[in-house]
Amino acid sequence: MEEPLTSNVRPATDSVLTIRIVKSFPYRNIKNYIMNSVDLKHTTAKKLLDDIRAIINTTGGLRPYRNVEYDTVKIYTKAHGTKSMNLAINFENDEEWVLVCENSAMKIEGNKSLWDLGVRNETELSLFNWEAYEDFKKNPEELW
Repeated sequence: MEEPLTSNVRPATDSVLTIRIVKSFPYRNIKNYIMNSVDLKHTTAKKLLDDIRAIINTTGGLRPYRNVEYDTVKIYTKAHGTKSMNLAINFENDEEWVLVCENSAMKIEGNKSLWDLGVRNETELSLFNWEAYEDFKKNPEELW
């Protein structure tokens, strides 16, 4: 008898998401924040972006991450899926996996629910600045 995957046991109205807050791509300044009890069917990508910004501005442990203008949320990896070789960000699937982007160069409204965008329980999402991402994508050199 095979047990179900833990990512499939929780309902879509009570999911767990890992938010990877990316302050700097070259220096890999990344902080993971776990969001519990996320309703994937009723939470839009825009609302998630606003909620994460509010969490960053009110959580003491995230104080060093407040000086970045976060405007984009992108899927880093889906539960039980393959991960990117790049530890900072997933360069693939920009068209499908960018959930919301407020940058004028890549404007994506984010009005669809997370469920409709393909986000499931235990998905890892990256929060970052689009311009910094574009610069790093052109020259993905890691610094120390």
